[in-house]
Amino acid sequence: MAHWRALIVLGTAQFLMVLDTSVMNVSISRLVEDFDTEVTAIQAVITLYALVMAAFMILGGKLGDIHGRRRLFLLGLAVYGTGSALTALAPTLWMLTLGWSIVEGLGAAMVLPAMAALVAESYRGPDRAVAYGVIGGLAGAGIAVGPLLGGWLTTYLTWRLVFAGEVVVVLIMLALRGWVAESGRTGPRPRLDGVGAALSAAGLALCVFGVLQSSTWGWLEPRNAPFTVFGFAPTLFVITAGVLILVRFHAWERGREAHGRDPLVHLALLRRPALRSGLTMLVSQNLILLGLFFAIPLYLQVVQGFDAFRTGLRLLPVSVAMLLASAVASRVGRVAGPRRMVRLALTCLLVAVVWLLATIKPVIDDAQFAGAMALLGVGMGLLASQLGNVVQSGAGEEERSEVGGLQFTAQNLGSSLGTALVGSVLIGALAQAFTTYVADDPRLSERARQQTSIALESGVSFVATDQVRAAAKQAGLPPSQVKGVTNAYASAQLAGLKAAILVTAGVTLASFLVTGGLPAGRPDRRTPTTPGTAAGAPH
Repeated sequence: MAHWRALIVLGTAQFLMVLDTSVMNVSISRLVEDFDTEVTAIQAVITLYALVMAAFMILGGKLGDIHGRRRLFLLGLAVYGTGSALTALAPTLWMLTLGWSIVEGLGAAMVLPAMAALVAESYRGPDRAVAYGVIGGLAGAGIAVGPLLGGWLTTYLTWRLVFAGEVVVVLIMLALRGWVAESGRTGPRPRLDGVGAALSAAGLALCVFGVLQSSTWGWLEPRNAPFTVFGFAPTLFVITAGVLILVRFHAWERGREAHGRDPLVHLALLRRPALRSGLTMLVSQNLILLGLFFAIPLYLQVVQGFDAFRTGLRLLPVSVAMLLASAVASRVGRVAGPRRMVRLALTCLLVAVVWLLATIKPVIDDAQFAGAMALLGVGMGLLASQLGNVVQSGAGEEERSEVGGLQFTAQNLGSSLGTALVGSVLIGALAQAFTTYVADDPRLSERARQQTSIALESGVSFVATDQVRAAAKQAGLPPSQVKGVTNAYASAQLAGLKAAILVTAGVTLASFLVTGGLPAGRPDRRTPTTPGTAAGAPH
């Protein structure tokens, strides 16, 4: 038992990080109510949490190399616990953003790369495979428990208890810090690339921020933009600025390597086909999963009127199927190989998304919806069983922390883009469909169309039809036209949801293009020991 004590602490950290996001997704409606805000504001909070992790994950891995992975793991836990306490007590939306999105996000960016490296450092040979399997299983357990636990607490008590509980768990983990050991440094201490860290964080932040704001600003035609550029919405210009900064980051890192200085990340790692494909698939996996986990709770809570607990129950087939599929596929994958397993997973995801589209109706068909959710879980479980091993198998012992940083950066970049992109398409399609339905309804007067146009210009949000009905009555419309506007909005809700879910189908199809770089057989464990040298590549 003493041999596995470190895994208890490290695995608990992984469980907490996954639990956090799933609880927030299932509590969207209550958060909107508690903070008297809109869905788009909660979308921004969820996106910012993943974005902070994505922006600082590589830096977190490098700081672990410099100051010691155990030390950074414990410091990260303390920061994370502080953020959880702020979140549990948050009286306003900005305090929620500070505690959860920023402080907890920074804590997670310190904890996760150090955790991945400490697992590899604490266990060798078959024990390491078992340890990574346990870590993956606990991540799946967090996805499984999160919606149900968060839904129950949100419905019958308060979502704040989840974060208060996290503070207690973090304190226990810190008390057991002696269970986590770290071997001494064998080489020189690397230097921090501050400029590279700033460039990577700024580039990623601007790209995701631009996608997030597209739901408010519009993509080309400006809606509620604070300014315009040559008459266009600033969205694409912000994203372009982020891309240009990332190009500058690439050039900066190459320059540091050429002059023999420590870069933030060794770009040669990304020239390894298996590692590059594995990271790209992690972005896709989390974009699809978190995108759907943002849209589906809105369908269940806002359209169907379910509370958080009943929402969690309907998400349970995803979690259960994901756990079972991951456990079975980890064994099958040793024979079939990662490439076949990932392609099978993408096929399952594509069928699940199409099936899900067919279930988005005014009245939910629980059996069909559960089937689509279960198949979605199978696809996600198949991916989860392969991608972590593919990425870690592309790293040498000295690269564990750096590759761990890249791995969690890819995951959280996918998560932030998923919430931002799907949310943007959802709101944009909702506004477009609502405008079209109102314009095409002959029963509605010109006054009703003008009132709708004014409401859309001031910003559209995904709200319950009761709110639309109340707003139409307040605007002085006659009962027949109130009903027409409400029905138009209800139809637009379904159109917006279908458009958002369709985006994930497009991402799934595009993901097939990168599977060619994945290993056809079992990932080669003869990994390189020096940065920049691929396994088997000429020196």
